[in-house]
Amino acid sequence: MRIVFMGTPEFAVPCLQKIIDDKHQVVAVYSQPDKPKGRGYKLVPTPVKEKALEYDIEVLQPDSFKDEQVVDKLRSFEPDVIVVVAYGKILPKSVLDIPKLGCINVHGSLLPKYRGAGPIQWSVLNGEKKTGVTTMYMEQGLDTGDMILKYEMEIGEDETASQLHDRMCIVGADCLSQTLDLIEKGIAPREKQDDSQSCYAPMLSKELSQIDFNKDTQLVHNQIRGLSTWPCAHTMLGDKRIKVYGSKIVKKDGENQTPGLVIDNKNFIVACKIGQIQFTQVQYEGSKRMSAQDFLRGKKIDDGTVLG
Repeated sequence: MRIVFMGTPEFAVPCLQKIIDDKHQVVAVYSQPDKPKGRGYKLVPTPVKEKALEYDIEVLQPDSFKDEQVVDKLRSFEPDVIVVVAYGKILPKSVLDIPKLGCINVHGSLLPKYRGAGPIQWSVLNGEKKTGVTTMYMEQGLDTGDMILKYEMEIGEDETASQLHDRMCIVGADCLSQTLDLIEKGIAPREKQDDSQSCYAPMLSKELSQIDFNKDTQLVHNQIRGLSTWPCAHTMLGDKRIKVYGSKIVKKDGENQTPGLVIDNKNFIVACKIGQIQFTQVQYEGSKRMSAQDFLRGKKIDDGTVLG
């Protein structure tokens, strides 16, 4: 099939690679404009753009599809299907109507749950035990189109959103491959979403990152796991920030303890309002990310220290 692929971050790369490996004809790739990074603010190509250029595929990076010339250019590729994976732009009806066989989206949740920009992170933040990938026909609503296939995945007890992301992008590529095969054969199913079962997964914000040890340990653990990619959960040790990338629940019950008290300064175990949590991977302000054990070997935490 003739396919136009639209995607931007690392999550979308395995899907593009799978389409290429399956011998579909990728006639063009659309990605977000390059953004400046680093101290020199050098423009850096998106991961999807980098992958496309490996195969000499034409890459387009329009700011929007409001310009009719941009839509005409897309139309000129005469795609059978447009595949959209974490592209980061809303597609207008003028674009959705272009491909003969529809616009297909790969979404990182079991729809209709977790529609929106942050499905992987919010499934972890909310303590879900399972999630998955859904392919669907796109329409003008936000992740509301008819579903095609679903692949279900378990979420590990200590699994972070970063780890889940890395597993899910591979599962998503396999799900997309099967979906495109069914579409090409003309036998792809269509299942309406039950809007009453939907919930929204908005973009994350830095306001979510401050750890509140007045919550029970499971909620703190979920926060650390869910924000592991960005903005990262953090607490304060004196006037210095500690980002926490990994944790384990040591004790789920037990009250009458000072929230934020470092109970064990050899293993970095901290009291919550209910239960105790162990930090396993941290980054001290001005330092690099490391295991909690390595951090404690270089930084002594006094008995009675309360984080906050």
